[in-house]
Order: sequence, then C-alpha cells, then structure tokens
Amino acid sequence: MSLLQRLEMRQGQALVMTPQLLQAIKLLQLSQLDLAAYVDAELERNPLLERTEGEAAPEREAPEPAPESGGDYEGGEAPEPESWLDHDMTSSRSEMESALDTRLDNVFADENPVPREQGSGDMLSLTPAPYGNTGGSFDGEAPDFEASLTAETSLREHLAAQLDLATASPFDRLIGSFLIDAVDEAGYLRESIDAVSERLGARLDDVARVLKLVQTFDPPGVAARDLAECLAIQLREQNRFDPAMEALVSRLDLVAKRDFSALRKLCGVDDEDLVEMLAEIRRLDPKPGRAFGAQAVEVLIPDVFVRAAPDGSWLVELNGEALPRVLVNQSYYARVSKGAVADGDKAFLSECLQTANWLTRSLEQRARTILKVATEIVRQQDAFFLHGVAHLRPLNLKTVAEAIGMHESTVSRVTSNKSIGTSRGTLEMKYFFTAAIPGAAGAAAHSSEAVRHRIKQLVDAEAADVLSDDALVQRLRDEGVDIARRTVAKYRESLRIPSSIERRRARMAHAGR
Repeated sequence: MSLLQRLEMRQGQALVMTPQLLQAIKLLQLSQLDLAAYVDAELERNPLLERTEGEAAPEREAPEPAPESGGDYEGGEAPEPESWLDHDMTSSRSEMESALDTRLDNVFADENPVPREQGSGDMLSLTPAPYGNTGGSFDGEAPDFEASLTAETSLREHLAAQLDLATASPFDRLIGSFLIDAVDEAGYLRESIDAVSERLGARLDDVARVLKLVQTFDPPGVAARDLAECLAIQLREQNRFDPAMEALVSRLDLVAKRDFSALRKLCGVDDEDLVEMLAEIRRLDPKPGRAFGAQAVEVLIPDVFVRAAPDGSWLVELNGEALPRVLVNQSYYARVSKGAVADGDKAFLSECLQTANWLTRSLEQRARTILKVATEIVRQQDAFFLHGVAHLRPLNLKTVAEAIGMHESTVSRVTSNKSIGTSRGTLEMKYFFTAAIPGAAGAAAHSSEAVRHRIKQLVDAEAADVLSDDALVQRLRDEGVDIARRTVAKYRESLRIPSSIERRRARMAHAGR
C-alpha cells in the first residue's frame, strides 16, 4: 500500500455558528427582564448605541408680557394685582381680618399660633417659626429626606436584635447567630444541631440550650425544625399545650387524612373537644417568618396581546412597552471616524458599528418571530379564547413549527419565558401546549388541561355522594374521554384535591358542627 499526497476539491454544506447567530439565538429565548439587562449592558459598552426615547414634550410658549400703560384695558392703565402682603403689617388684627374678609385663626388653623411680641398689644410677631417645626434643621439647612427613609426589617435582623437583649454571653451569642443564619424565610431551622455543633466545635448540649432560647423569640414558632415543633412552640406560649394537644400535634398525618376516629382515640376526647382543638391548630401560623422580608409580587407583563376584532377574528399584536428600542447613531459614527487616526481606534469603531447593527437586527427578528409563533398559537387555540379552558385543544411544538415553517427548537425558544395577554388573563405560552388524551370509541382527542379542568368541575359539583376516582373515570368516559384511573388520581393530586375518603370525612365533620 503506497501513501500519496494530492489535492482535492470538495463541495459541501455546513452550518457555522457565527457570533452573530449565537447572539440571535440567545436573544430569542431571553425573558423581558433578561433582555432588558442585556440591552442595558450593550448600551453601556457600545458608544454607537442609543435608546429610543419617546417624543419630547413640546416646549411651552413664554407668557406674553403684561400690557403697558395705555394698552387694551379700559381706563388707560392696567390694574395692578392686589396682594394681602401689600397691607400695612402694623395694623391691628381686627383691621387685617376686616380687610381680608376672614379670620386669621381660621386660615392658619393647622399652623402653630403666632406669638405676640411683648408689649405690642395686638401687634403680630412676624418672626419665622423655628425649623424644627417645619421639617428643617436648626442650622438652617434643608432637611435630609434620605436620612428618614426606612428599610424593611428582615427576619435575621429581627432575631439578632432579640439575641443581643436575651443573653450577654459571647459564647451563646456566637451559637445563636449561627442558628439564626440557618433559619430560612419561612422561619424554620434548616440545619441540624449536630451539624452546628460539629462546625462550631461546641457541645451538643450548649447548642440545644441556645436553640431553646432562640425559639422563645418573636415571632412565635420561629427556629422550629418541623411543623409539629412549630405548632408546639406556639401552643406552649398560649399555655394550651396539654397532653391531649401534644398527642394531636404528634400525629399531624392523621389530621391531614381527616381520620377523626383515630384522633379521638389517640387524644382521649369527644367530638366536640376534637373540633375545638382542630380549630386552635388552624389559627396558628405554620410559617412564622413569612411576615419578614417578603418579596414583592412581580406582575407578569405579557409579550403579546390578543383581542377580538369586530369581524370575529383575533388581533395579535406585540406589547410595545416590553420591547427595548435601540438605534445606531450613524451621525456620531461618521463624526468620530473622521478623527480616528490610529488603527486600533478604527478597528474599535468598526467593531462597535457591526455589533450595533447586528443587535438591532436581532431584536427586530426576535419580535417578528414571537409575533409569528403567537399568531399560530391563537389560530390553533381559537376555541379556548371563545369558550374557555374546557375547549383547549391538544397542541405540541412540532405542529406549530410545521405550520409556520420553522424548526421545533426555535419554537421552543420562543415560547420559553414568554406570555400572552388575553381576556381570560395573562398566560404563559407553554400553557397552550398540552398533551393529548385519546377519546372514547374513536372520538377526537382531548387536551390534558381540559380534562384536568373537567375533573375539578365534577368534584366541585359533588352533592351528597362523593365521587371516587373510579366514578370520575366513568363520568369522563361517558363524556367521551378514554382515561385511566391512575391518570385521574395524578390530575386530582396536581389540583390538590383530597381523595374521596378524605373529602367524605371532611363533609361529615362539617355536618357535625
């Protein structure tokens, strides 16, 4: 076998992932907040990019000068506006009230009373009130409003302040600070005392003793290791942790299952006492730390709006407020490039211009792609917009991709972290993609979300008889839905609907009250 060297020409196609293509793909899957942060970073880095601001408000015309004497007023000269400051301030109080047709104590009812000068009779003192009464400072400086701003107290700060007052021992404060740092936002201790003892090199008894101290802090139930301990701490503070209540708290699993007969035997109480004990449990706070440092709820801003047109169709339009608008300042580039002499400066300007152009094109392409995918989703799910969740159709990414001539991965990126504003609320785009459940006897397939909605309707409409999972399966099959019992149970649990046994027990307990 001989080895030879030769030149060959081959023709082929390959997809090269250029930086510009990577940028376009990255922008396509970003959410509104991530996209805004990305654009802000590019605006700060690239001097040729500028944000498109709204049209400037028209400047107000300067007021016309007052006509001079001999103007358009009848009688020759224009009348001068009369001010109450023009009155002689040395006049008596009664004369001023008569001239102004009012009472001074009525006009300045919310102000501090003006003191009278010594030996001046009815003369009014025009000495200004001290700054302390007007929100200023004693040295005449303007008030510092930033110094009066307050921040929301976190749970850790609240507990740390109580720890400083509860003990003066540096050793106990060290352990207490470590335990407080291990308390989560709900108020529970998420690290075992064995781990704390090992990490600090302290005795287990000392850690347990400091933990008992921290558990006496406000809010009641804080630093508990589980729900039972949290409820027990609150009951001890209310002096209601008797043996019967202790037995009830120790078996919260029976409370969740509503097994009242087992609870009565365990606690040794009758039905009336058990109902009162359960009512006390419901009044307790299972998450004592949620009142501190709670994050503000962020409103989901839709990327696309859908509204009905007069002709019965649907209008799909982008949310202009959610789209960042940037422009390339060509005039600034032309002006700066003329003065660029060094090769490095020219290369930097050329790179900035190319990056700016690609960013604007990528943003435009992103907007067009989102609108295209959203329009197809609305076309596929038009029954949902007309009649509601019960008419949601099975839909997958492949169906939308084939309809608009795009790749399935592109549709997946578009629908990630995007939402549609409808008359039925703001919904994520992923909400409209649901699995298909076959229909009974060859009927059309049903959407899994529509079936889940129908299960909730059947449970809410229960009368005297509680529907079991088998009964729900039979009801759905009568309506043309071929579904298995385990699927019904899975959907029921996802809706947080108790089992038929628990619902029957709850109904009996409610009827016995």
